[in-house]
Amino acid sequence: MRKLGMIGGMSWVSTGIYYDRINRIIQKRSSPMASAPLLIESVDFCQLYGLREEQDWKRASEVLSESAKRLEDAGAGALIIAANSMHKVYDDVAAAVDIPILHIADPVALAIKRAGHKKAALIGTRNVMTESFYRKRLIAHGIDLSPPDMANVETLHGIIYDELMIGKASRDAERKLKTIITNKEQEGAEAIVLACTELNLVVDVNANVLPVFDSTRTHCEAAADWILQSE
Repeated sequence: MRKLGMIGGMSWVSTGIYYDRINRIIQKRSSPMASAPLLIESVDFCQLYGLREEQDWKRASEVLSESAKRLEDAGAGALIIAANSMHKVYDDVAAAVDIPILHIADPVALAIKRAGHKKAALIGTRNVMTESFYRKRLIAHGIDLSPPDMANVETLHGIIYDELMIGKASRDAERKLKTIITNKEQEGAEAIVLACTELNLVVDVNANVLPVFDSTRTHCEAAADWILQSE
């Protein structure tokens, strides 16, 4: 198996989900005693929380780029950034290393296409839902995205940062997500993209009015594919 590097800590909750899920996939597809050869650097999320200004994102780019270089130097053959919102600086981080970085949006777009859907609604943090860096990656794969509802944007952003990123998953958050997804179905969406790595804590991916494509799940599948691929 090939050695994969993971930039985590954004949040530690999602990094734990990644570690568990990747290893379960490897165990299922390889051998009961197998575990994934992973190098993990968990950054301090206090440095990367609530970024707004351009200089804040420049600092985030530097933090993640330095992390990527350390993982490359330690022997990682490819990298993943275990967060959706931090893919805003994906191009800068990718340019800082000589190994590939598996983008989180690509496998979820491919999963939607394989399922035969063309129009999806994006659910995640404020910058993921409203800025172009993530949306254009899905659109490039031929996915038509519903415009963001700003009331939903603020509700979701609050749930993610005030609850999920610190390890809480309330019934109220579950109800709010179910309502948002139901409304998206009524507005004509064919699928939902969970573009936040912690949202699976309050959304049942397998039991909703619409097909739900979890970016964490598809990213972990892509990571496992790379690990198990022959040189």
